[in-house]
Amino acid sequence: MSFWSSLTRFLIIALAATLAACVSPTTPQKTGSGRYEMADDSPVLEPIDLSAVPPVIPEPVTRTIAGNKSPYTVNGMTYYVMDSEEGYEETGMASWYGRKFHGHLTSNGEIYDMFTLTAAHKSLPIPSFLEVTNLDNGKSVVVRVNDRGPFHDDRIVDLSYAAAASLDYAANGTARVRVKALLPDSSTESPRFTQQSASSESDPDAQATQELVLQERNRIEQGAGLDFLQVAAFSNENSAIELMNRVKLLTSLPVFIRSDSDGGTENLLHRVRLGPLNETIDLRALITLIVDAGLGMPFRVRQ
Repeated sequence: MSFWSSLTRFLIIALAATLAACVSPTTPQKTGSGRYEMADDSPVLEPIDLSAVPPVIPEPVTRTIAGNKSPYTVNGMTYYVMDSEEGYEETGMASWYGRKFHGHLTSNGEIYDMFTLTAAHKSLPIPSFLEVTNLDNGKSVVVRVNDRGPFHDDRIVDLSYAAAASLDYAANGTARVRVKALLPDSSTESPRFTQQSASSESDPDAQATQELVLQERNRIEQGAGLDFLQVAAFSNENSAIELMNRVKLLTSLPVFIRSDSDGGTENLLHRVRLGPLNETIDLRALITLIVDAGLGMPFRVRQ
């Protein structure tokens, strides 16, 4: 190979490396359909060690109204939660959700972690367990249902990023799957809801949480509002002010109180929040800082 050919080859490789280095790992890329083509979403594949992801083992559960309000309405469509998952099996399309929802509340009040094996389903009781099989490669994974969605007619389940990576379709956005409900063991029947346990009067706070989470999910899907971190909420304004002042000592981000009425001044709730958040903020480090200071368990909200 001549000197000039070698030099040309070197320059091409160097230019390619330079261009690759200019692409931020947090820059949203288009990898599929639906929300994965939205400019404010982040389908960028995060580094993940699947061997370090704890497996999900079906176990006996106690169900409450949290996440199980039935019926519920999203985008004008009404959905009904099944009394039992026993015998449920379905084939269809699966999608996945990642950093756009990471750190936000799920429908049952848990905090969504894209690096664990969880799923969102429109009608299965929460929590429940599913075996999901990618029909294109035969790979399977067991997930725990703790959220509602996907609210698209052509999809039957929304998996966490870790679950989608386990099935090897995270880069594609969607996959053809078979989902099958799993019971804790062959001798255990699925928990069933009574009229009382599904009643709004049995746990009004849990029902309100699900409604707020569903509203927020819609706002996230539509790209409306900005992300904030909520540290805690109080009915006593002085408690909220005290916490706000303590959080201000930990961060340079704006910390404020948002007070909302849930139907009268006697129901006023004072929420301590900080933000807005952006891609330059190390969210995990910020949450850890607040938790280690004993100031609460923060989660993301959109307003």
